Amino acid sequence: MDDQNKNLILATALSFLVILAWFVFFPPAEPVVDPNAPAAVTTATEAITPPADSVATSETAAAAEKAQAPRLAIDTPRLKGTISLLGGRIDDLAMSSYQETIDPASKIVTLLSPVGQPHAYYALYGWTPAGNLGFEDVPGANTLWSQVGTNTLTPETPITLQWDNGKGLVFKRILSVDDRYMFNVEQTVENQTGAEVRLAPYGIVARHGIPDDLEGFYLSHEGIVQRTDGTLEEIKYKAAAKLPLVEREAALAEVNQATTDGWIGFTSKYWMTALIPEQGKPFTAVAKYVPSADIFQTETRQPLVSVAPGATSTTNSRLFAGAKEWETLRNYEKTGGIAGFIDAIDWGWFFFFTKPIFAVLHWLHAIIGNMGLAIIALTFLLKALVFPLAYKSYVSMARMKELQPEMEALKERAGEDKQKLQKEMMTLYKEKKVNPAAGCLPILIQIPIFFSLYKVIFVTLELRHAPFFGWLNDLSAPDSSSIFNLFGVLPWAAPEPGTMMALIFIGVLPLLLGISMWLQQKLNPTPTDATQAMIFAWMPWVFMFMLGSFASGLVVYWITNNVITFTQQFIIMKSHGHTPDIFGNIKAGFTRKPKVAAAVDTKKPGKK
Repeated sequence: MDDQNKNLILATALSFLVILAWFVFFPPAEPVVDPNAPAAVTTATEAITPPADSVATSETAAAAEKAQAPRLAIDTPRLKGTISLLGGRIDDLAMSSYQETIDPASKIVTLLSPVGQPHAYYALYGWTPAGNLGFEDVPGANTLWSQVGTNTLTPETPITLQWDNGKGLVFKRILSVDDRYMFNVEQTVENQTGAEVRLAPYGIVARHGIPDDLEGFYLSHEGIVQRTDGTLEEIKYKAAAKLPLVEREAALAEVNQATTDGWIGFTSKYWMTALIPEQGKPFTAVAKYVPSADIFQTETRQPLVSVAPGATSTTNSRLFAGAKEWETLRNYEKTGGIAGFIDAIDWGWFFFFTKPIFAVLHWLHAIIGNMGLAIIALTFLLKALVFPLAYKSYVSMARMKELQPEMEALKERAGEDKQKLQKEMMTLYKEKKVNPAAGCLPILIQIPIFFSLYKVIFVTLELRHAPFFGWLNDLSAPDSSSIFNLFGVLPWAAPEPGTMMALIFIGVLPLLLGISMWLQQKLNPTPTDATQAMIFAWMPWVFMFMLGSFASGLVVYWITNNVITFTQQFIIMKSHGHTPDIFGNIKAGFTRKPKVAAAVDTKKPGKK
């Protein structure tokens, strides 16, 4: 087997193994709480106001009380929901721009839900008392607010909530929202007590239990996400349930002090709820888990404020609750001053690839208007970008073809002397200025691009439910067509995605992928080495089934890449005087080579 064949096998095997590693995923196990871990001090069944020692009520009573509390409507172009006056909590929110499935009749995506419903998920704000104040003197999770006026919360009309503690402190909360997903929370305390008071504002986002829609796929982060002073940290639910016990928090917790900027909250693949305190000022970020109540919680605590008699103190913070749209997050980062907010999208370790690739894809989609065509256009741009290096590789491969007669002559002269053969081959490569390893580069170049695009298609919201043409109505999902029903001709449904039947009865795109890889192989004659020929013969069809369950957008990219590569190699080989005999190579692949039987001398020694 010559060096060129070895390099081709090496590159192909490397590509196969790396993609196989990404294909075979290992969803994390369900979080298991150590039964020997110290229990939290509280028995609360809802989020605990700092410092986590408030009086708790039973979940049944709390749910009934919240159900009876008055509610105020939220109505924006992208959000629908209500706010409970009990605690002033934002606990009922849905995103009107997104549906649960591609079915037009499906429900819109629900983000937040109140206590009493499965997997309650909500945000609330309040004050922590200090000095002579007690928890009964400041608003908390169970404070019943009253509305000033009768407004509905819209981008044009904020709402004002008020609570008087009856002891000289009057609290107000002004809630406003933009036309996207950002709430502004302005908290004010007016001191009419005749003495100085000290207290600290806080914000909480709480989740009851692990979300029922948790994908558990290692490729995207689901759980707590936070950024403090330029450092991004991701904590999965399983890891949050194993945080160390912090006595002061009465929970398993991690406490970080931020001096200038940051934010913290919960994220899934496409949606997020994050607390954003006033940027440029110090705050405390807390991630915690209360095992006794099975509550995951994130908090932001701003510094204590001292309010003189007759004075008023005001603090501001923001709450993001919505979809992780790239352009929306980028605008909040650039114009809203939220540093690193674009990193709420899980770009992965290769963010230096994934970020620019998506930015270009987003730009192309804005011009073309079709995400599938944008992926094809992106493939052409990426191939053009790496073409100078790929050109050298293809030229080197073409020159290797020219050296085949001389290589065969070297093998005959060297015989069984492998060392002599290697030395003379290296001399020949040096004289002809040929790099035998150059043939690996085209495949090696496209591996990081493939992984980066795979990540982009998997985690970015813009690919979710993005249609292409015909039956391809979701580029983030596998091809929905199937051989099982002859691509819709037969009157029964295709196998469900993720099942073994779906892996076997693949769709149109995977078939086109296998054919494109097979045709690309036929640019060259079938290798004479039997092992290499077998590997090459199986490779397109193995990849066809492997990638059959991948997102259809990724398969569109791979098919386009194969077509471009085929065209480039054909032109370059022809320019070097070697027009590929494609049909001849195809025909030769189906022709069995006659077996050569070795001659055996059956005569015994001494007999004539």
